[in-house]
Amino acid sequence: MHVLAKPKHHPAQHAWIRRARTMSPELKREIRAFEFLFHDAMPDCLLPARPDTAPTFEHELDQLRSLEAEQAALELARPLFFYMWPTAGGSEALHEPHVRSRILWAASSHGPESGRLGRLLYDDPLALVGRLARLFERYWEEGFAEEWARIEPRLRDAQGAAESTIAEAGPWPLVEELQPPLRVDRRRRAVRRPSGHVHEVEVTADEPLVLVPSVYVWPHVRVNCDPPWPRALVYPVLFVAEDARREPAPDALVRALRAAADPTRLQTLRLLAEQPRTTEELAPLVGISEAGMSKHLRALADSGLVRSRREGYYVLYSVDRARLGALGADVLSFVDAEGATDAAAAAFRRAPRGPGT
Repeated sequence: MHVLAKPKHHPAQHAWIRRARTMSPELKREIRAFEFLFHDAMPDCLLPARPDTAPTFEHELDQLRSLEAEQAALELARPLFFYMWPTAGGSEALHEPHVRSRILWAASSHGPESGRLGRLLYDDPLALVGRLARLFERYWEEGFAEEWARIEPRLRDAQGAAESTIAEAGPWPLVEELQPPLRVDRRRRAVRRPSGHVHEVEVTADEPLVLVPSVYVWPHVRVNCDPPWPRALVYPVLFVAEDARREPAPDALVRALRAAADPTRLQTLRLLAEQPRTTEELAPLVGISEAGMSKHLRALADSGLVRSRREGYYVLYSVDRARLGALGADVLSFVDAEGATDAAAAAFRRAPRGPGT
């Protein structure tokens, strides 16, 4: 839901955002109304209640519905105030005038219906919890069950890989993959997530850190450090980060494309494809000085698109047809997220070519 609220923060999930548009208008309106709960942070009560188990979705909804009124009001108000002011206190602070006005203002800033939901925090927090639980049920049935069937196997594989890594080398290789959102200091055995919500907590056997793999949190890392909920690190699974990671274009490909992406050099390649030529011959044919042609030929040679050989007094230039022919396949291989198939590359090589190709 945070992805739907802030799509610009989650460029790897825009395919999911487009699929979510098929949800009913009524459900989308309800999601927007509750946006204040997950726009900047999320209530900690939505974390797994038992970190040592794998509860079902239905069980977690029951846990949400079982919150007492005072606890429910505090938990659902946290994204509106207490994350920004972690030292403000607990439920006793909810009714302080400046806290109440800030919470109601923050909720209403998301729209009139959000403002009405914010007032329910004070008037009837259990009714607000019930409406939120119904939203989750409808969202699951209408918008997410099919998506969960797709991603759950990959999540379980990622969880197994993380468990193996931690068993062999401890948590450090895993958390170091999460930099820069996290700052990792092995020497001090510390992990820091920069935030205005400042706590320093110690991980112990009695107060363990729960690692929660997520498909949707990338490129962020979410941390909970507030009781009574488990200390948790919600982190992006590696396959999402790998899919989203920008692979730099190979230097050789960039040089070749930069060399070819010039009208004078393209005309030069066309002339050289007809027959080998010298600088003195090419310059008047292209309509530039010999010094200018020498610079263009040097760029084409540095990129591997032309070769040179000496014949007595003259230096003859010719097209490297193999390199030029492979250039299209190299572009396809880099641009295609899955890599160019052998068939596609072969088809490109078989395509008819004119004299200037």
